[in-house]
Amino acid sequence: MMSRRMRWGLAGAMLLAALLGGAFLAQRAPQVDALVVRQAPLVRTLQFSARVATLSRVDIGSTLTGRVARVLVAEGARVRAADALVRLEDDEWRAALAQAVAAETQAQARLAGLRGTGRTAAQAALAQADAAVRAAQAHWARTEPLVAQGFYSAAQRDEARRALDVALAQQAAARAQWLANADTGVDMAQAQAQAQAARAATEAARARLEQATLRAPADARVLARTVEPGQIVQPGKALLTLALAGPTQLVAQVDERFLEQLATGQKAVAVADAYAGQRMAARVLSIAPGVDAQRGAIEVKLALEQAPPAFLREDMTLSVEVETGRSERAAVLPLSALRGPVRDGTAELLVARDGRAQTRSVRMGLRTLDAFEVLDGLAEGDTVLRAPAVQPGDRVRPRAVAWDAASAARAAQGADVGAALTGAMGR
Repeated sequence: MMSRRMRWGLAGAMLLAALLGGAFLAQRAPQVDALVVRQAPLVRTLQFSARVATLSRVDIGSTLTGRVARVLVAEGARVRAADALVRLEDDEWRAALAQAVAAETQAQARLAGLRGTGRTAAQAALAQADAAVRAAQAHWARTEPLVAQGFYSAAQRDEARRALDVALAQQAAARAQWLANADTGVDMAQAQAQAQAARAATEAARARLEQATLRAPADARVLARTVEPGQIVQPGKALLTLALAGPTQLVAQVDERFLEQLATGQKAVAVADAYAGQRMAARVLSIAPGVDAQRGAIEVKLALEQAPPAFLREDMTLSVEVETGRSERAAVLPLSALRGPVRDGTAELLVARDGRAQTRSVRMGLRTLDAFEVLDGLAEGDTVLRAPAVQPGDRVRPRAVAWDAASAARAAQGADVGAALTGAMGR
């Protein structure tokens, strides 16, 4: 029978053999690259090209057919509202205005005459007619008894009646003329209508003369000039193109695949290739409600946060970087650590636990082109494997490798990423 001392010695030998075997197996387990989960800031940006555009452009043209007398502005000139831009030869329209003014003066004189001497004369004529009627009525009243007494003949009575009828007719005519010269009379209404027509003709002639000078509709800058003195112009042809003064905007055509990342109010930075050292702060102003079906792009407008620099030109191309997401403190890992596709915001990766590879499902948050934020499934200090050949359950010896999440975030904003995005988006 084995003594107690022997039994303890055998157990110790077996334990030592197990430890040596485990160490041997551990030495034989492959080393794999691993990342230790740490908290770091993560910023997602989107880069694309944009062009400079003012709030609106207008084409200036003539509403009359005529010959250009003078062109008062050059390309690039800044003009104020109502400034003269182009003048047409206007001798004919000035003569037409003078003729219309004369006709209006004549109509006004007739109207004034009706209200003054015409009304006085009509009133005097009516008074005279009234007096003639009273005289004729008195003569008629004396004639009847005299005819009955035989002093007047029937012919004399008829003559008295005729004189009364004539006096009554003249009174009616005078009264009608007097009423016509009243404020509500026919002659006065006709004269007023003629005066109004003459006034309208004058205003039309003056408007045509005014149209002979093309003026700026608002403060603006002349972008293009296609007219010279002596040229015959016609309605419908643009002679000048103006960029109206207003907020300077940046207009871009962004691939519709990135629509989910964009929102109004997002901060952005714009840089002109020729002035790379001068960065301009901007923000997303609007996102078009429709998509360009031919290009598969959506129009995005951005507004500069400060006054535009002097070097900025209409239609100049700028590189724009929009901050579409930010997490100041996130568990950040590279996308290369994922195993398999992302489904509904979740994915799988391998972690090292007790010397073996173990599958872990994680919920993802903010994502850039090469990194992502872990919302759930990992804790700070966990070891994530980056060995594509390792399978779940394999023995592993994690070998920590350096991976700077902040550097990855900066790389996502770099020129190579911007070039890739720009190539995918078009303009």
